[in-house]
Amino acid sequence: MYCQDESRFGLFTRNGRGLTAKGVKPVSNFQQVFKSLYLFGAFSPITGEHFELEMPYCNTETFQVFLEKFSELNPTELKIILLDNGAFHQAERLVIPENIILLFIPPYSPELNPSEKIWWKMKRAFTGKLHKTLDNVSEFITNEVNILTKSEIKSICGFEYLFSCDCWTKTY
Repeated sequence: MYCQDESRFGLFTRNGRGLTAKGVKPVSNFQQVFKSLYLFGAFSPITGEHFELEMPYCNTETFQVFLEKFSELNPTELKIILLDNGAFHQAERLVIPENIILLFIPPYSPELNPSEKIWWKMKRAFTGKLHKTLDNVSEFITNEVNILTKSEIKSICGFEYLFSCDCWTKTY
């Protein structure tokens, strides 16, 4: 069982909250450049396993590449992927690998997708940072992915409703 989603990381500076004196606006570096990379990720709340793939776009073609690469990782494992109802997740030309089953959450309910919490964690680390090039953004993404631990993923993605039935832990 995996929870899947995509997130955009770009050169446009996102400023978060800052601590200043009352009435004083925080000063920070800022750039308004609209170039981005996308990080596709699948996270298992059961085992803590994860797979991420950085892509230049977020569309049917890049999602297809993600599915193919994810399928190749431990090809004998049946991967049930919980994901949102993005149009490219359901495109007719999408070819789902044999060892992958897509399970869609109800429309307009991103709060049910545990992978959103992983993005929140990464975006907090990304906020307030000035990245001059997409290579810098890619380096940031790589570092954040490398520090994710299995126990952290299980902790962040372990939504109670996913464990309300024992079907995920039984061996047949």
